[in-house]
Amino acid sequence: MSLPIGLQLYTVRDAMEQDFEGTLKKVKEFGYDGVEFAGLFGHSAGEVKELCEKIGLNPISAHVPLDEMLAAPEKVLGEYKTIGCKYVAVPYLPEEKRAGTPAFAQTMADIELLCKAAKSLGLVMLYHNHDFEFQKIDGKYVLDYMYDTIPASLLQTELDTCWVNVGGENPSQYLLKYTGRAPVVHLKDFVMQGREKPQHLYELIGIETDGQTASDEAFGFRPVGSGVQDFPSILAASQKAGAEWVIVEQDRPAPGAEPMASAKQSIDYLKSFAW
Repeated sequence: MSLPIGLQLYTVRDAMEQDFEGTLKKVKEFGYDGVEFAGLFGHSAGEVKELCEKIGLNPISAHVPLDEMLAAPEKVLGEYKTIGCKYVAVPYLPEEKRAGTPAFAQTMADIELLCKAAKSLGLVMLYHNHDFEFQKIDGKYVLDYMYDTIPASLLQTELDTCWVNVGGENPSQYLLKYTGRAPVVHLKDFVMQGREKPQHLYELIGIETDGQTASDEAFGFRPVGSGVQDFPSILAASQKAGAEWVIVEQDRPAPGAEPMASAKQSIDYLKSFAW
């Protein structure tokens, strides 16, 4: 039996900003069962809850910047509780908060604090990886260190299968490593020349540094089923690992493509075969 499919709304962020309700309706028409938020675009939690109920979309989860949650944990997390989300994810760590910096111990303490605040509200905190967590400390991946340090009772995984692959691991095998701790899995496809990671990858996801980006020939995001990922294997592993949801995410469309069309192409692919 197939798992329900959600869309990370960062994929269609420009459309969300221009027409919040209309975009959610389109996402539902495409065949998505739920959504993962990346901002509320000025709408109240109550408004978003009503829209999801009216349209028939499950508000699965939300990506919320670490500093935003830390500024007012109960208030911010409470908004997503009101909407009806079950999960909230730490989506990204800026360079100054990562492993290898003096701030990393505080980062871990902050994430644990948020995990406890989420649990007290009946929410589950997730950590969404990129590839920089596949550096090693004391012979162990940073991502594994994070999940080992904060227990599963507080922190669950939201493995991004693109970045697991870019980080040098087989996404399906790595998913199975976290069987029982992988309720939400990100499905993301890409193309990349060789195994050498190009520079400026994170400008492609909207995080600018010096204004340069990796060329699309060197690395580019693609609709699910259009790149190098082995999705039949990833989907089988997601089911075996006990996932509740798989979520499509495409940070940037391919050259000449539109985000909404890309979102539709992804779910059309996922619904085109039995899994």
